[in-house]
Amino acid sequence: MSRNPILWKPTQEQVKKTQLESFRKQVNMRFDIDIKDYADLHKWSINNIEDFWKSIWGYLSPLCSVEPSTIINDKDKIFQPKWFEGCKMNFAENLLRIKSNKTALISINEKNEEVKISYNQLFDQVEALASSMKKWGLSPGDRVCGIMPNCSETVVAMLATTAIGAIWSSCSPDFGVRGILNRFKQINPKIIFACDNYFYSGKKFSLYDKLSKIINRLNSLEKVIITNEKNLPSLNINTVSWNSALDENPCILEFQQLPFDHPIYIMYSSGTTGKPKSIVHGAGGTLLQHLKELRLHSDISMEDNVFYYTTCGWMMWNWLISSLAIGSTIILFDGSPFYPNNDTLWGLIDKYKITHFGISPKYLDSSKNFKISPKLSHDLDSLKVIFSTGSPLRGENFDYVYQEVKDNVRLSSISGGTDIISCFVLGNPQLPVYRDEIQSIGLGMDVRSINSENKSVKDIEGELICAKPFPSMPLSFWGDKDDKKYFESYFNKFPDVWYHGDFITIYDHGGVQIFGRSDTTLNPGGVRIGTSEIYDAINTINGMVDSIVVGQKWKHDERIILFVKLKDNMKINDEMKKNIKNEIKKNCSPKHLPKKIVQIEDIPYTLSGKKVELAVKKIINGNKVDNKDALINPESLQFFENLSEIAN
Repeated sequence: MSRNPILWKPTQEQVKKTQLESFRKQVNMRFDIDIKDYADLHKWSINNIEDFWKSIWGYLSPLCSVEPSTIINDKDKIFQPKWFEGCKMNFAENLLRIKSNKTALISINEKNEEVKISYNQLFDQVEALASSMKKWGLSPGDRVCGIMPNCSETVVAMLATTAIGAIWSSCSPDFGVRGILNRFKQINPKIIFACDNYFYSGKKFSLYDKLSKIINRLNSLEKVIITNEKNLPSLNINTVSWNSALDENPCILEFQQLPFDHPIYIMYSSGTTGKPKSIVHGAGGTLLQHLKELRLHSDISMEDNVFYYTTCGWMMWNWLISSLAIGSTIILFDGSPFYPNNDTLWGLIDKYKITHFGISPKYLDSSKNFKISPKLSHDLDSLKVIFSTGSPLRGENFDYVYQEVKDNVRLSSISGGTDIISCFVLGNPQLPVYRDEIQSIGLGMDVRSINSENKSVKDIEGELICAKPFPSMPLSFWGDKDDKKYFESYFNKFPDVWYHGDFITIYDHGGVQIFGRSDTTLNPGGVRIGTSEIYDAINTINGMVDSIVVGQKWKHDERIILFVKLKDNMKINDEMKKNIKNEIKKNCSPKHLPKKIVQIEDIPYTLSGKKVELAVKKIINGNKVDNKDALINPESLQFFENLSEIAN
C-alpha cells in the first residue's frame, strides 16, 4: 500500500467538467450500467474490450468514409488481432478536420524566429505539397523520410505524406550517418525531406556533408527536398527546394481512403542486437489511442495550447501532433532548452498561454540545479497540466514542481513508448496526484505487474505486462519475415501477454511507479538506445579488442557506462577516450555518448557465446547475479563489483 502523500487533487466541480466524466456518463447510458468512478470505468474497459473500443469510436467520432463492420476479430488473441475491419479512413484528414483561421501551430527556434500557421493555411500547404508528391509518382505504401528539426515544415511533410497514403519515418538531424542509414536503409524511402542546417546551443550545424553520404547509400532514393535553404547544394540526386515543392496550382486534396490498419508511421526502437527495430504503426490504432489519451486522460480541448519539448525522432512528437485533430494550438520548439537562457522553456508558457506543458525528469532536474523558480519569475496563469516522460519521475521532481513551479497544477507522469506509440500509464483529470506516482493505468490497457512466478502482484515491484490487445500495438516490423522478430520482442518471455521490459509497482488505489528498464536496453534521459549501435561504431578502433555497454542508475535517471578491452599492454588514455566518443557521436548521435569509459581485462560471455550485459548491469546497480554457471568466464564478473571509476 502506497504511503505517498497527495500533492494535488481536483475539486468536484473540476471533475464534473472533464471529458472523462462525459464519457463515463455516455457509457452508463449506452449500456444501462452504473459505473461510479474511474476505478470502475477502467475495470469495465478491460473486461469488455469490444464494448469499450466501440464506445471510444463513438465518443471520439473519427472521420471515415466507410464505418467498420467489426471492432475486433478475436478479443482473446493478444498477438496481431484485426481491429475495426471494413473501415476506410485517412489519418491526415482527421488531423486536418478543423476548418478555421484559428492558429494550428506556432514554430519557434533558438534564434526566436517564429512561424504561425492557421488551420486553413496548414490545409493549403499540405494540399500543395501532396499535389506535388502525387505528380512525383508517390503511391500508397511508399516510404517518405525526414531528417528534420522540430518545425512547421516537418508537420506539413508528414501530413502530406499520410494524406496520399504513403508512410512517414524520421530521424533527428543530430543522428550520425550510420545511425540514419541503419534505420532508413531498412525501409527504402523514395523521398527525403532534410534541412540545410540546424542550431543547437547557439551553434550552427550544416547537414550537407552528412546528406551526401546518406544519399549515396540509399539506392531507392529518387528526390531530396531541402528546407530553409538559401542555395541548393550540389547533391548527386534530384534536389528540390521547399518553396518549389509546394505546387502553385495544386490539385484538390482528396485524402486517400485506406483500411484502419494501413501503415502511417515507421518508428525505431533499439534492442541489444542487430539494427534498430523498424516498428510499423497503423493509422486507426494510432489515432484512437492518441485521442483517447489527449482528450480523456489529458483533458485537452480546442481552447488549449499544447507544448512538448521533443525532437521529430521521438514518439512524443507524433503524440503532440495528434492534438491537431482536437483543434488545439500546438507549440513547436527546436534547439537547446537552456539557450539562450536557462529558463527559455518556462518563458514560453506565458508568451503562448500554454495550458499543457510537456518536458522530462532530466529537464526538471536541470531547472532545479540552475535554481530556477518559475513561480517567482513567471505568471504561469494559463498552465493547467505538466507532462513528464522519458524516465521515471521521482519524488524530488514532484517536490520541485509543487514548491517552485505551481501548487495548483496537475503533474502527469506518463509512460509507454515507441513500441506502442502511446502510453500504458498516464495522467488523469479526476484523480489525485500522489508524490512519486503516475496517476492511473490507461483506459483499455490491461496493465499488470507480475512476479517471477508469473502471478499478478500489487504494492510490490514486478514486470510490466499487458494482458489484453489494444489498437496501437505495432502492425509488424518492416521486413520481418513471418513476424518472428516481432513475436520474440514482446510475446516470447511470458505466455499470451505483451512483455514491455519495465519494472513497475501498481498500488491498490490505482497509482503506479515505474522503475526503469528490466532488460539491457539503454535509457538515458528516456531515449531508448540499443547497445549494438555503440558496438558497431567502435569495433574498428585501433587497439579495441572487445567492449560491453550497460546502463547505470544515476540521479534518478540512467547514464551509459562503456567498458573496453584493449590489446595486450595497451592502456586507455584521454586521447583514446576522445577518439571513442568521436566515433560514437559521428556514427550514432550525441545521445549515445557514454558518461564513463572504463578499461577492463575481460568481457563476460555465456557458454553459447553471448555477452552478458544484464549481469553486468545488475552488478553495477547493486543487484545480485544468479546462474553464473551459464558463463564461460564467471570470474570476469568480479571486476564490476564496487568499481571506484563509476562511483561518481
